[in-house]
Order: sequence, then C-alpha cells, then structure tokens
Amino acid sequence: MSANAIYRWQKGQLIEVAPEILATAPITVADSWLVDSGTVLALNLHRQRFMDAVPASVHDAADNFFAASIAQLPRAGAWFPRVELRGAEFFLHLRPAPELQRSATLVSYAGDDPRTAPTIKGPDLEAMGAINADAQAHGADDAVLLTDEGYVIEGAYSALLWWRGEILCGPPAEFERIDSVTARSVLTLARALGLDIHEEAVTPAELDGTELWVLNALQGIRIVPRWIDGPELAEKPGRLEQWRTRLSALTRTI
Repeated sequence: MSANAIYRWQKGQLIEVAPEILATAPITVADSWLVDSGTVLALNLHRQRFMDAVPASVHDAADNFFAASIAQLPRAGAWFPRVELRGAEFFLHLRPAPELQRSATLVSYAGDDPRTAPTIKGPDLEAMGAINADAQAHGADDAVLLTDEGYVIEGAYSALLWWRGEILCGPPAEFERIDSVTARSVLTLARALGLDIHEEAVTPAELDGTELWVLNALQGIRIVPRWIDGPELAEKPGRLEQWRTRLSALTRTI
C-alpha cells in the first residue's frame, strides 16, 4: 500500500492504477472523511450520504466497493481518503491527511453560484476547488457562497454554524447545500445537551459579534477569527476546545 494511491474497483477487487486515469471521467459522486489512528467520526453517515447519491443501477456495486474501501484503509497514521463514482467506475483515492488547523479565515465569494448539483458531493468539487484557490490567493482559507439576496449558504469546502449567546444557529434548511456530516454531528450533540438550535437567513454583516465556526470532515470544527471585508467576529474562551473534545469523543474505530 502506497501513500496517495488510486485504486479502481475491478471484478470485485481494488486494483491500484496510475493517477492519470482519473482525468478520463468527471466525478459523479464522492465522499471523504478523516481517519486518525483507525478511528472515524460518523462513518455510517458518510456511507449513507454516498449510497443515497449513487444511481440505483449501481447500488449493489457501490455497497461492495464501499466495504472494500474501508477494509483497505490504513489503521495507523492520519489519512483523508475519498471514494468516488466516475462515470460507471468506482475509485478509492488514498491521501495522507494534511496538518490540521484550529482556525480559518473566510472571504465572501462574489461571483455567480457555480454549483450544478448543490446537494450532492462530487460534481462541483472542481468548481469549489477553483473558488477555494482564489480565496487562498486573497489570504483566506475558504470562500463563502451567498444566495442572490446575499444570505450565507456554505463554504466552498465547509459548512457554517454560529453562536448567538448559547443558541447554536445555521442557515435555513431550504438553502440547498451539501448535508455536512460534521455539522449534523455537532447539531445532534447540541440537541442531546438540551441546547437551543435556530435556523436563520443572514448576510455576512448580520453575523457581526457572533462566534462563527466552519466545519468539515477533514478539519472538524474551526473558529473564524477573521472574515476579509466582512463582519467582526467573537470567541467565547474555552468553547471551541470543549466542542472539539466532544466531537472527538464521538469517533469510533473502523
């Protein structure tokens, strides 16, 4: 097994192939998650999201492929694998996890919404990568997509949640976006702790004074100390660390 390897599902087996083969077909469906020393957060939710998005005609193959991909993952070290459906073929991309960060700087994305399949992870990864690269060129870690009316939807590579006092808030369910496993896990935990949850449509300016989090499967929860040309944000001492610990406690061995 080599780092940063590509495996194709062929005749019931994962066969390592050259990376160049991925250029032959666009991604139809994808999913990814952090594996840290053989543990994963909410792997069942990642599997369900992937299975729900693949066509019914390849559902059985997808099920077998996903199970084989989990068996293939290293149990030592930190990894960020991605399972993919490209055309009619399944691939596992085994990638070492990059260094994780506590915080992230954001910037608003000013262009037209480039997403073609807002609720499915995969088809828009290339477009989101271009948006993210532009954000990084301007000193940010992620770009925030807005509705035509200027309301916050999600980051190019992340979900967003924010605190108004002790109330945990997020965008309205009707705003089409990827169903973030990490955000869903945090919201479920908040409900279990008896905290109030609130959905609201907000512009970046209306987040002024809140504690804002960006969440994804790789980084978990990161706090936003700065939004370029955006709101002034806050941080309640100790809250981020407390919730990162709570989320880590939900990880399970593969």
